[in-house]
Amino acid sequence: MSYCVNCGVELDASAQECPLCNTPVWNPRELEKYAGQGRQGKEIPSPFPREKSEVEKANKKDFGLLMSMVVLASAVTCGILNALVFRGSLWSLAVIGACGVLWVILIPVMIYTKQPIYVSLLYDGAVVALYLYMLTFQVGSREWFLGLGLPITVLVTAVVELVTLCIDKLPRSFLTVSLYLFTGTGLLCLGLELLIDWYLDGAISLRWSAVVLTVCAILDIAVITMLSRRRLRNEVRRRLHF
Repeated sequence: MSYCVNCGVELDASAQECPLCNTPVWNPRELEKYAGQGRQGKEIPSPFPREKSEVEKANKKDFGLLMSMVVLASAVTCGILNALVFRGSLWSLAVIGACGVLWVILIPVMIYTKQPIYVSLLYDGAVVALYLYMLTFQVGSREWFLGLGLPITVLVTAVVELVTLCIDKLPRSFLTVSLYLFTGTGLLCLGLELLIDWYLDGAISLRWSAVVLTVCAILDIAVITMLSRRRLRNEVRRRLHF
């Protein structure tokens, strides 16, 4: 078994050159017969390429195009199957919606990398809300979407946008980011319980979210104390190696 000296691809035993980068294939034992030519001043053929060449690498946009085609093909195929073969329910809407969510998430990662993070998060929240709305056609009711699904989506999007804004615009370090995350987690849990209780019972009461909020508040106080004391802050950084 042999490999190309230039690109490393595995070579067939009878190969005269690399099928990928066209580098000539030489047997090291055959070079011995050229040793005499070198002593006589003749040029010795080199087993290595004189011009460097390499296989062109795919970039993020290429992978983004590939994933877009896969997502589009999945959505279209499921839609056609639902329309022509499996007509019992609108099951394809769940698949099409999931494909839409996946594609929107892929935009800032592979396709349009310069898109502002705030816009990306807003798009993510909007496409999740659209996906939940598409599910209402499957279950035959929109009450849960308007009373719970949409408000929770708006709440999560708003909290994530707020935490991202704090990390981006305010002083950023390990301690400050921890402070933003603890605060955001507490607010998110509080909002979730309020929305769920109001939807199920028509009344507001705090139970598990109060525990989470208390823990987050204690952690916030501890972080703020460390941030306000330079010596304490430096000691924590030294011990945690950040």
